[in-house]
Amino acid sequence: MSGMKKFTLKEAVGHVLGHDLTRIVPGEMKGPQFRKGHIIRKEDIPMLLSMGKEHIYVWEKQADMYHEEEAAEILFGLCDGPSVGKKGPVEGKIEIFARHEGLLRLDADSITRINALGDLIIVTRHNNSAVKAGEKIAAVKAVPLVIAKARLDEACAIAGADGAAPLLGVMPYRLQNACVVTTGSEVAKGLIEDRFTPVVEKKLAAFGISLKRHIVTGDGVEEVGRAIEEGRREKPDLILCTGGMSVDPDDNTPGAIKKSGAEIISYGAPVVPGAMFLLGYYADGTPIAGLPGCVMYQGTTVFDLVLPRIAAGVRLTREDFAGFGIGGLCLGCPECRYPACPFGR
Repeated sequence: MSGMKKFTLKEAVGHVLGHDLTRIVPGEMKGPQFRKGHIIRKEDIPMLLSMGKEHIYVWEKQADMYHEEEAAEILFGLCDGPSVGKKGPVEGKIEIFARHEGLLRLDADSITRINALGDLIIVTRHNNSAVKAGEKIAAVKAVPLVIAKARLDEACAIAGADGAAPLLGVMPYRLQNACVVTTGSEVAKGLIEDRFTPVVEKKLAAFGISLKRHIVTGDGVEEVGRAIEEGRREKPDLILCTGGMSVDPDDNTPGAIKKSGAEIISYGAPVVPGAMFLLGYYADGTPIAGLPGCVMYQGTTVFDLVLPRIAAGVRLTREDFAGFGIGGLCLGCPECRYPACPFGR
């Protein structure tokens, strides 16, 4: 093996270990028993034998080769930025953590191309995942103990390492407040309780967004439109309209949103539950969304897929919504485990 010199255990005493040696005890532990840099001692031999080691490799530095830990450090450098931290290398692997909560954003194309080189691994959580401070978001590793410098040069070229943005990062949530427009004459007249707004308010709070204004209005394009305009005067970071999103003739929320001057990005999303979701933007960048009734009573819907991006200030496109179709079918599990499930992935 290039860059490594092989010794018997007896010969290895006094030499420096070239890589971590993992010990596995089923049900008890799996981890490095001896770390890279450890000086082999005579008393280590029984443990090494119990681990199935009869020979030890010692790393001998070569100009055109990298040790696995050096390679991992270079890969981490392609991902490093102010929003991430690391742990390791341990057993040649560096784990990457979020320094603060926010939206995980990946250069998925470059990461895929680097993985396709062979011998190098960058593994991550799903793009656009909502993450919390301290959560693990990625890991990097070289497969062999030693790897050609040329292979790392290829990875750096793909990433555009010279002054380019990191391959991954965590965008902090930017939106601070929202206006909720509750539509429906039955709510406006007090015939039924508004159960929609408390659900929405709880979902917003998870991303640090407070309720700045709550307006209840009856049905009709003009009436809903006036409520939207009233809400806009408060200059919220986000406007949400609840109710009136179906195709029934009396459901006029989409028409009111369009008439208010918003550019409609999507009315109808390839997601179930949540197919009648609407998203638009005003000229100043303020997003407005129409939430279908399922958001009120279904645990996880299209709103949960788009809210983290909206909260981070990401402007969604028609292409983003088209991409939701693959994986956009909720299975309605008896116990919802979102986001640890296939929905939206």
